[in-house]
Amino acid sequence: MLEIDIPNFGVVRLQHLVSDFTGTLSFNGKIIPGVKERLNSIAEFLEIHVLTSDTFGTALSELKDIPCNAHVLEGEYHDLQKEEYVEKLGASSVVAFGNGNNDRKMLRLARIGIAVSESEGCAVDILMAADVHITSINAGLDLLLNPRRLKATLRY
Repeated sequence: MLEIDIPNFGVVRLQHLVSDFTGTLSFNGKIIPGVKERLNSIAEFLEIHVLTSDTFGTALSELKDIPCNAHVLEGEYHDLQKEEYVEKLGASSVVAFGNGNNDRKMLRLARIGIAVSESEGCAVDILMAADVHITSINAGLDLLLNPRRLKATLRY
């Protein structure tokens, strides 16, 4: 668990990190350098969940050395599937990362939603759904490893 008291934002008690894979944790289907090490450190205090449409078909093999619950979504309406997953976990205990339109609902619902702009871009709608926008996933994961940075960003 990660607990942070953020002035005028409230007490945040996180138990779960939920992330998209394609374009968020990866580039062209390959995990971004530095992500594995950070996620392995975060797994010591948060349960990690990766929800993906798996555009490149590589997510499960790329995530094999990371302690996480990885789910390749099937069918249609992946935005609703991701939102329902976060709701079932208890949205108030979730920090969510994403970059695509199908991530906007889970970012909006999560206690803290973080929009990621890596090399594959970031959908405009996701920016409006997020609490924080970052320009690299490693910087975003570092917010959890150094929670005073997150506090500085979200306080008002």
